[in-house]
Parts: sequence; structure tokens; C-alpha cells
Amino acid sequence: MAKKVFMGVYGCQMNFADAERMEGELHGIGYERTDDMESADLILLHTCCVRETAEDKVYGKIGEIKRLKRERPELIFGITGCMAQKEQEKLIRRAPHIDFVLGTGRIGELVETVKRFEAPERPRHLVDIEGADTEIPENMSVVRKSGVSAWIPIMYGCNNFCTYCIVPYVRGRERSREPQDIIREVEEAVHDGFREVTLLGQNVNSYGKDHKKADFADLLKAVDEVEGIERVRFMTSHPKDLSDKLIETIKNGRHLCEHFHLPVQYGTDRILHAMNRVYTVADYKALLRKIREAVPHASITTDLIVGFPGETDEDFREMIAFLREARYDAAYTFIYSPHSGTPAAEMDGQVPDDVKHKRLHELMAVQNEISLEINERLKGETVEVLVEGPSKGDEGVWTGRTRTDKIVLWRHGAERVGDLAHVTITQPQTWVLKGELIGEGQSV
Repeated sequence: MAKKVFMGVYGCQMNFADAERMEGELHGIGYERTDDMESADLILLHTCCVRETAEDKVYGKIGEIKRLKRERPELIFGITGCMAQKEQEKLIRRAPHIDFVLGTGRIGELVETVKRFEAPERPRHLVDIEGADTEIPENMSVVRKSGVSAWIPIMYGCNNFCTYCIVPYVRGRERSREPQDIIREVEEAVHDGFREVTLLGQNVNSYGKDHKKADFADLLKAVDEVEGIERVRFMTSHPKDLSDKLIETIKNGRHLCEHFHLPVQYGTDRILHAMNRVYTVADYKALLRKIREAVPHASITTDLIVGFPGETDEDFREMIAFLREARYDAAYTFIYSPHSGTPAAEMDGQVPDDVKHKRLHELMAVQNEISLEINERLKGETVEVLVEGPSKGDEGVWTGRTRTDKIVLWRHGAERVGDLAHVTITQPQTWVLKGELIGEGQSV
């Protein structure tokens, strides 16, 4: 009878990619994944600490598991990921029912750790946070969720040290995977039926700066040539490292999606300097112009933070003006919250919460207006979508994405998951495009 593992995964796509590798390794020693925590033999929480709200969710789940450990002492309970790397022994001091804590560089040690706790003479506790700056988890089995898109990590860590961000401290310095290892994983994913891959890294644009065997543009070109691939995406980019060569590569690519996620974070030089983003607003605007001149139909999305320490009303007004000029297809907006261990948490001029929320509301309203205006231009256009399957709200309405990463909904016809379908847009909205499947004649 198979043993069961419950995995709670928090945070970014990189964490979900880690979890697929962890599940693959555990499958090799007889574990199958379950969504029922009550019946699990092993519980893993793969954690995030980018925002304190993520940590609060983890601590809430840790509290829930205390009862299960009391009722079933043989249950194995471990914490992995960024919060494990940051908090280390503090986690076990706060919650002694945790069996082990493995840091971000120790995914490869998971199986041996679990085996130790399966043994009759199991350790009382184990904390291992070594290797965050050196380890690259290769030759690991991967269990991917069914679907059309596969996550492929291409590098680990970050060298940028933005003043609000904990990632370099918990993920370590940048380490790039070997190009041939990435290509092999892409080929395996395509062989397994995935039509699309998303290349992952904290800053994919700096890929290869360590081993010098290929830069990110070279890697994209190689992935584009993998037989059977239909679409190639990537995230996340740092503006300072996005090269002319990369823009030209995407322009000339066959399967490289015309979508640039380019986090600006803020729209004034003063706040960008305080964030240690190492570019100016003028630099960033020049980059936007280059992209739009080379790839006119590309979509550009971004990340924005409001309420950073020292933000004034004048800063925010300039931010809104910048946003109206930049005209993003979409923006992921965040309220700044102080995070212990980062320089920004110690800065003067922390913005009151009510002001942060007011500014966020205004920022989102402006961006929603822009997103709708951009999407309305697609009314009557026919777009190619990669079919993902039924939407959450209605099994008769299916969903997919354009190459420019716009979500499209339509009434299901004869198409299947993984097909490339064509949909005429009939009802553009802020967040989704509704349309009619070509040859079917029914609108959503």
C-alpha cells in the first residue's frame, strides 16, 4: 500500500517547480500525493517568506498540524523552502511538533531525511540549511501536474539585493543550470505531452553570467528549436539585464511568446534608488520603446509596489503619470510591508496603512482602465489560444491563453486540451477576453 504525502505549497512559480521535483523524488520511495492532510503519512509545507502574509499562512497551517501529530506521533512533518532557510531552528522552538527543517539548497536531501524519520530510531529533530549558495538540484525525478504548460527552472538565487526583498538572503547567489540540462528537461516535458514551457528564475536575464556557456538569448533560441515545442515563456526579468540581443531573439523566434513581464516596481527615480533597482525611469522608458519598436504586438506586464518607505503624495502622483504613459497590458500591484532582515524595514518614513490602501486602490483603478482600453482593441480580432480546458465557473466554457498571455474564454466545441484553437473576440473585459470559437458559432 502506497504511503501518502500532503504537500502545502506557498509562494511563487519557483516553489511550485521545486515541489514537483520533491514529489518526484518521494514517488521513488513509495509516496503518492494526497489532498487529505488527515490521511497523510508525511506532511510537507514548502514555504515562502517574500511577504509576511505568506508566513502567517504557514504558521496557521503549522498550528493545524499540531493536533495530527498529537494523535499520530509516527506522522512525519517537515518544513522546506524559503521560510525554512530564513527561520531555521526558530521554527522548531516555536513549534516542537515539526520534525525537520530543510533549507532552499537541500531539496536533494529530502529523500534521505524522510528515510531517517521512517526508521525505528528516528531523530528527535533535524535542521539543515546548508548549500543555499551552491546547490543546483539536478537529476531529480519530476511529477508534473497534468496540463499543457511545464515549469522549467533555469537558475536559482539572486544577486540584486533590492532593499525590500528577502530572496537573495534565502535563495542565495545566482547559479545557472547547464544549458544541456535545461534542453534535456524541455525535451522530456514535450515528450510527456506538454506543449508549452515557462523558463523560471529570479532574474532570467542574467542567466549564464556565471558559467558563460550561453546567455539567456542563446538559451531561448535553443529551446525554440526543440522539436514539438509550441510555446516558450519566461519569468521573471530584471530591466537592467534585458538586452537588445534578447529583444531581437524574441522578435525572430518561432515559438517564443511575445510577452515581456518587466517589473518596474515604481515610477520615480528617488524611490527606485531607495529600492536599489539600479535603473532610472528614463532607462526603463527607453527599454519599453525598444521592445515596442521591435515587437509592436507584444504585451508588457509589470509589478508595482505602493507605500514604500518615504513615498510622498508627489511621488505617487508621478507614479500615476508614469503608469498612464507606460500603458501596461496588466500590472501586479502590491502594498509594501516591512520584512525583517531587509534594509527597507529599517528605513525612516514608513507609510501609514490607510494611506497605502488608498493609493493602491487608485493605482489599480488607473491600471484597470488602461487594461480595458488595450483589450477593447482586440474586439473582432481572431486570436490563437493554447487550450487549457474547462474554466472554473462553467465546464461548458473553456479557457486558454494567447501568445501574449491574455486569458480567453469561449463556449466549448470539439477542441481538446493542448490544441491550438482560434477564437474571435466578441467581448473584451479588463482581465479576460470572451469570444467565439472559429467554426462553432457560439459566443460565451
